[in-house]
Amino acid sequence: MQTKALTKRLFGAPRALIGMIHVGALPGTPAAAAPLSQLIAQAVDEARQYEAAGYHALILENMHDRPYRKGAVGPEIVAAMTAVGCALRAACPLPLGVQVLAGANLEAMAVAHACGAAFVRVEGFVFAHVADEGLIEACAADLLRYRRALGAEVAVFADIKKKHSAHAITADVSLVETAHAAEFFLADGVIVTGTSTGRATDPREVADVAGAVALPVLVGSGTTPENLADYAAADGIIVGSYVKRDGHWAQPLDPARLAAFARAFKALPPVGEAGSAAPLSL
Repeated sequence: MQTKALTKRLFGAPRALIGMIHVGALPGTPAAAAPLSQLIAQAVDEARQYEAAGYHALILENMHDRPYRKGAVGPEIVAAMTAVGCALRAACPLPLGVQVLAGANLEAMAVAHACGAAFVRVEGFVFAHVADEGLIEACAADLLRYRRALGAEVAVFADIKKKHSAHAITADVSLVETAHAAEFFLADGVIVTGTSTGRATDPREVADVAGAVALPVLVGSGTTPENLADYAAADGIIVGSYVKRDGHWAQPLDPARLAAFARAFKALPPVGEAGSAAPLSL
C-alpha cells in the first residue's frame, strides 16, 4: 500500500506545490489556431516560470480542447501531448504530471510513460458520475492493468467526486468512502476539488479525507494565498487559476500572482502540525 511518503519521493518535499500548464488548443480541436511548435514554446516558458518561482512540480492538461470527447481522444492528441511533455521534460527538471480530458486515462498513461512523467491525474477511477460529456464509468481495473503491461513507473492520482460533474447516482456514497474505494483499488493518491475550475475546495472535506486514508491527498481547485492556510491538512496543492492573469485559467501566467502564491505556500506549517495532516513515514 502506498503511504504519504510518496509525496516526498515524487516531489522532493513533504508537501508539494504543483503548477498547472493548460496547453493551448491542440491540432484538430475546435479552438485550434496556433501551430504545435508555438504551443510547445508557450508551455516551456510557463514551466520555467513555475520553476523559477519555487514550485515543486508541473501538470500538463489539454483544457483548451473543449468540448471534450468522453473517455478517449484521437491519436493526434496523444501525439501532441507527448510532444509537449517531452519538451517540458527536456527544458525543466521539475516532475511532470499528465491529464488528458475528458477521462482519457489510458491515453494519459501512455503519454506519461512516453515522456517520462511522474504521475497522471485521472477521473472516473472508482464509481461513476455524470460529467459534462456524459456518463463516466470506473477505470481502475483497465488503467492499472495497462500500466503493468507498459511497465510504466507512473503514479496515479485519482479525482474523487470530480468537479464539473453530478454525483446523484452515488449520493449515498460519501467522499470519504469514495476515497477509501480509491485506496482499496490501489490509487497512489487522491484529489479533492471544488464544484468547478477555480471554485474553492471545502477544507473540511480535505481534512476528512486526509484523516481517513494513508494516501497523499491533493487539493485540485480554488486555492488562493488568502485561503491556502485552510488546506494545511493536504499533501499537495494543484494551482492553475489564481496564478493566471485576473485569476482565470485561460489567461497567461501572472508573475506577481505566481510569486504571491509561492510565498503563501512557504508560510504553511509543516505537514503534521495543523489540522488532521499526518506526519510522513520517511
